[in-house]
Amino acid sequence: MSEAATLTKTVELRILRYLPASDESPSFRSFQVPYSDDMSVLQALQTIKDTLDATLSFRWSCRMAVCGSCGMMINGEPRLACNTFLRNLPPGPVTVEALKNFPIERDLVVSVGDFVKKIESIYPYIIPKEPKTVAQGTYLQTPAQLAAYESFSDCINCMLCYAACPQFGENPDFIGPGAMALLQRYNGDSRDGGQQKRLDAIAGEDGVWSCTAVGICSEVCPKHVDPANAINQNKTNSAFDFFLHYLRKDAAQ
Repeated sequence: MSEAATLTKTVELRILRYLPASDESPSFRSFQVPYSDDMSVLQALQTIKDTLDATLSFRWSCRMAVCGSCGMMINGEPRLACNTFLRNLPPGPVTVEALKNFPIERDLVVSVGDFVKKIESIYPYIIPKEPKTVAQGTYLQTPAQLAAYESFSDCINCMLCYAACPQFGENPDFIGPGAMALLQRYNGDSRDGGQQKRLDAIAGEDGVWSCTAVGICSEVCPKHVDPANAINQNKTNSAFDFFLHYLRKDAAQ
């Protein structure tokens, strides 16, 4: 049986279209797409681009929920299009929009420049406590030390947590849950000595204390990273650092 013969059902996709250079505001356009039970929303978008409208713009790469490129709003929820299957969505039109809380570059493509700056601001790399030469060997870790931060290293920078975060929606300068999860990945690493740099970076008005503890960032994470937990740990560490600062200051006087 040919592939075309198996596509006996159709679904309506209502897709947000927007070209800032020429459109006054975003608008929706509907497409009827034939589909099978194993078709994802990303595959449906590719079908539209290949056969119905070549101008449709969206990001994608791996198609395996690893790269994080295809994050978008699907029926009002932040999801990975490659990991969202049409068979699991309610009957009726499937609404697809660009990620919430980000400027739209075109159609379903959003600007990631500000997000990248937030990630860069928390020193997203190992800062060794004691530099070693190659001859001195590798930095070793116990399984327990690895477990302390391993879950936070699973973040794929899909930005779904930012699209779900009400505080980021109100204040785009808020450093946000994804950056906090990545920060905890390094601050929790026994080999790292850059904890103070990172705590200083998030102690300000738009840092970790701006979080209002809604927790939806963890609910939408496709990799179960639990950025809300990372934020709570960083609030604790930031408060501890604050009190240590004044204890050291009093001791010096």
